[in-house]
Amino acid sequence: MLVLLRAVSMTLRSRWPLYLGSTLLANFFGAVLVFAFVRYGLPIPEQASVVEDRTRNIIIFGIYLACAGAVSVGTAAYMLKNVIRWQLRGGAPTRSEQMAALHAPLRQAIVHLVLWFIGGIIFVALTVQEMPSLAVAVIVTVAMAAAITFGFTYMLGERILRPVAAQALSEGRFDRTFTPGVGTRMAMTWGLGTLIPVIGIVLLCATQLTTDLVFSPNSLAIAIILLCVMAIVQAFALSMLTASQISDPIRQLRKAIERVARGDTEIQVEVFDGSEIGRLQVGFNRMMEEASERRVLRELFGQHVGEDVARRALQFGTELGGETRFVAVLFVDMVGSTAAASERPPSEVVDLLNEFFRVVVDVVDRHHGFVNKFVGDAALAIFGAPLDRPDAPTAALSAARELRVALAEIDGLDIGIGVSAGLAVAGNIGASERFEYTVIGDPVNEASRLTELAKFRPSRVLASTSALYFAEEHEQGCWELGEQVQLRGRRRSTQLAWPVDSPT
Repeated sequence: MLVLLRAVSMTLRSRWPLYLGSTLLANFFGAVLVFAFVRYGLPIPEQASVVEDRTRNIIIFGIYLACAGAVSVGTAAYMLKNVIRWQLRGGAPTRSEQMAALHAPLRQAIVHLVLWFIGGIIFVALTVQEMPSLAVAVIVTVAMAAAITFGFTYMLGERILRPVAAQALSEGRFDRTFTPGVGTRMAMTWGLGTLIPVIGIVLLCATQLTTDLVFSPNSLAIAIILLCVMAIVQAFALSMLTASQISDPIRQLRKAIERVARGDTEIQVEVFDGSEIGRLQVGFNRMMEEASERRVLRELFGQHVGEDVARRALQFGTELGGETRFVAVLFVDMVGSTAAASERPPSEVVDLLNEFFRVVVDVVDRHHGFVNKFVGDAALAIFGAPLDRPDAPTAALSAARELRVALAEIDGLDIGIGVSAGLAVAGNIGASERFEYTVIGDPVNEASRLTELAKFRPSRVLASTSALYFAEEHEQGCWELGEQVQLRGRRRSTQLAWPVDSPT
């Protein structure tokens, strides 16, 4: 009982009452207009003798309209039970629920067409008893009215239930359904709004010219005027409905594209139906979803390998191999990280490492370098690759001096920093299934060895003269030359340098 009350409450708050009321009202007006036109607008032959029993016909007409309305509401409730169940349940609709929502206007219009067919038989039978000579004219009039009302109620219902169809298509799987395309709708508008009324006028004139029936000039003129007025009104209404079915989604897409142009990347549009317009809306949504996925992947890619490497990969591909580049290398390593890991809780160690790496990334980025990799408690930064930088040594030396000051502010952290410069191979190293962008060469080895030595020097920062030689003069003035040493694993000696404001 509670579910039934919820269903009734939801139905009353939804568009279904407006939809049923408008379609029933359209059919009622169509029936009344046909009744009035046959009775008062259809030209009567001058020789015809009319025996009328209007009271009986009006009573039968009213009873049938009431019965037809009850049948229409009952069949609508039966056909829409799946849609109401879906809206009560929420979430994505099933295939049958989606089809019920999308096909509701067409199915209901077919029900009305059947009711028009049955009512037309009754109406023709009653009218022909009084005016046998107009049997064909009455049948044609009822048939044209039935066709026009069928098309009008279908297009009106589809317009009113557009939000329901949009929800069913947006939350469910999109599929090409039995929905008229743009060309079919235009043809329907022309046929119902222009062709059928013109056929009625042509039939009246042909009857006057080719049969024994002779209509009075006044009655023929009145009938033609009424048909013209009906054609104008219904053509206007059908054209407005068709125009809204086409212009509304186009306007929606235009506004969405304008928002995208302004930088709004999280935008989706409602899918109205399964026609070409609906497929265009689906295509736009999929394009935005794919663009969003590519943006997220690019951001994740950039976070893992660096923004410059990600941009280079997108532009030039990811083939294995490298090229010889002049680069400056900065290596920074924590002192006593092994002891800290054994003495501190793991969470504190992780927090310390994250703060350490955060400062490193921030400083290197500010000097337009590239943090190539994190190796345990150490970080390797490259200046001059993947993007060429003629001032790479200057940037690396400046970043080293700033890093020493910034990392000194972190409690419990001691570091060693080494800087070198020279020719190295930069490119994608690894296998075709798994690789990374890195640099390999003597500057990397020298920077690593300088970092090991810097851990035991008061300055905590050491640079080679190869980096200092290629730096700009203002940066060279910030460094002091020291002794020459033989670094582990290197054949030639290295002259050291350290910041002038550091303890010696």
